[in-house]
Amino acid sequence: MQSTQKTTANDFPLYLFHQGKNFEAHKFFGAHPFRRGRGQFYRFRVWAPHAKSVSVIGSFNQWDRTCHPMYKISDTVWEAELPRLKQFDSYKYSIETKDGQILDKADPYAAHYERRPGTASKLFESSYVWEDRDWQLEKKKHVPYKSPMNIYEVNISSWKHKPEEKFPSYIGFAEEIIPYLKKMSYTHIEFMPLTEYPFDGSWGYQVTGYFAPTSRHGTPDDFRKMIDMFHQAGIGVILDWVPAHFPKDPMGLCEFDGTYCYEYADPLKMEHKGWGTRVFDYGKGEVCSFLISSACCWLEDFHLDGLRVDAVASMLYLDYDRPDGEWRPNVYGGHENLEAVDFLRHLNEAAFARNPDILMIAEESTAWPMVTKPTDMGGLGFNFKWNMGWMNDMLSYISLDPIYRAFNHDKLTFSFFYCFSENYILPISHDEIVYGKCSMLQKMSGQNEEEKFASYRAFLGYMMAHPGKKLLFMGQEFAQKNEWNYETQLDWELLEQPAHKQMEQFSQDLNKFYLEHPALWQDDDSWQGFSWISHDDYQQSVIAFRRIDDDGKEIIAICNFCPVQRNDYKIGVPKEGRYQTVFNTDAAVYGGSGITEKKFETLPISMHGFEQCISMTLAPLSVLYLEYAPVKKRAPRKTTAAKSTTTKKAAVKPKKAVIRTESAAKPTASVSARKKKATKSESV
Repeated sequence: MQSTQKTTANDFPLYLFHQGKNFEAHKFFGAHPFRRGRGQFYRFRVWAPHAKSVSVIGSFNQWDRTCHPMYKISDTVWEAELPRLKQFDSYKYSIETKDGQILDKADPYAAHYERRPGTASKLFESSYVWEDRDWQLEKKKHVPYKSPMNIYEVNISSWKHKPEEKFPSYIGFAEEIIPYLKKMSYTHIEFMPLTEYPFDGSWGYQVTGYFAPTSRHGTPDDFRKMIDMFHQAGIGVILDWVPAHFPKDPMGLCEFDGTYCYEYADPLKMEHKGWGTRVFDYGKGEVCSFLISSACCWLEDFHLDGLRVDAVASMLYLDYDRPDGEWRPNVYGGHENLEAVDFLRHLNEAAFARNPDILMIAEESTAWPMVTKPTDMGGLGFNFKWNMGWMNDMLSYISLDPIYRAFNHDKLTFSFFYCFSENYILPISHDEIVYGKCSMLQKMSGQNEEEKFASYRAFLGYMMAHPGKKLLFMGQEFAQKNEWNYETQLDWELLEQPAHKQMEQFSQDLNKFYLEHPALWQDDDSWQGFSWISHDDYQQSVIAFRRIDDDGKEIIAICNFCPVQRNDYKIGVPKEGRYQTVFNTDAAVYGGSGITEKKFETLPISMHGFEQCISMTLAPLSVLYLEYAPVKKRAPRKTTAAKSTTTKKAAVKPKKAVIRTESAAKPTASVSARKKKATKSESV
């Protein structure tokens, strides 16, 4: 039995664990090396509250449960100390249930696992030395709301790999993708779950190892090295994290000690039947400590910059994907899971208290209020949320035949009226290009491929100008044609075709433009950074709006979502003078027509609340970005000191004519009139 002194030393972490406030439970539970005298030992601890007995079994004792029994250090926690073990030894817990069954379970807190189809945990102690200090210091200077965020979502197994390898290595993947991310000007990479999971077809969303990077791609230190490489390249890393449910694999958390340990015991709350998974019991302090410790482990031990919390809606609602009569109301008769709400608040409070500079992103698909508001205001405490409403509306709108878009104009504009109610990310994720939903290119309405590409470029141009941070799933930057398939790499051979190569160039240029123009990201969370010009031209499916940075510099976006050219199209503008095209989705270099003018002189016609307007040609299915471009006055000519006063005075007279602006030197003419005298100009 354990000593009284040892038991006393365990009292406080165990108290916190049972209260749901031990945020370093992975350092107490699991398997950890220590020295006693000259001997090297491993200490194993596991929470199995209803077990009759527990033993450590593994490759070191021929999986014999009689060799290394564990002892209780509290009413619910078991411990054993084993000598002469080494890194990568495999092990499990052999649990005898109250009714005499023997269950062999992987360690819920294991740092490493066997590669599937193996299911055992593996001893692992990190020796990695981080080299990302500069990144960590720089991150502290940035306010995420006031910074650009353009996220590239990837599935590491299916991005790109050699024919002979099923799973790319963590380090090899980083070496391959980092130059690409830099070229394409992405600020962050977001991984679909890399927490250990048994079934490839779950894409990582059915987790068994909440503290372990999947062994498919290497060791935990290989994973650390990968993160380090991204940071040294100036790229942030986000990981999909799944606290909503877990699979029923027999070696996992399901009925861990023969009873409902990690899941709800109530059959009306226990399962997500549509997913075939169990639901965490957020009312148990031990479960909350487990999950919050997992989040803190990824953020701290693995230096992740953020977590995207999966399926938050399924946590918040007791009736999520459940028919009437198959769910349990809360104590007030409502459908809100009050325990899950409390858990999410405590999760975010703990994560931000320990790591103030992180991202906590909610995948929340409903109108639940104040998801990204602080908990002391009644919010859930996330700092970003996926804008699923915008995504659904726009994917529906862009799929419509243009003839019907006039009758669905609200799908194009509605998101602007709530886009500052939360801190949003605009996602085009993996979920939208699987199971018959088509790739983004194939979602586009169009009579031919040329129209589909034009429509897709317009969609991305609109998306980049819309308030909110950005996320795009891999392959969509070059217009992957096929749906995503987790078993094969992306169709990189498409880049041999001009249209797809032009699409990649378009994405590269658009991403770079976004990074270089604070108007598109500096005030994503307030009306200060946005102003409508025109939102009600539903008959022509055109909208125009302004994005404004903190210095008052602005980008005007004009979006034409019809395959019809608009000649002499006028919009009001805030300043008199000249405007110029700074980005055109219809530029010839991207496969477009390039018919739009490069420069526009204001006309003295009141429109859209302004005293002046500009006239332009809108190409079919196009988005224009404009900037105000005042005509610069020429500097006065320099004179030598040797010249007489008379000479200097004489030199002044002709300068009066030189100083005139271009607009003063010639009368303003309409765009349509000038077009008759000039050939079509191509925008940049």
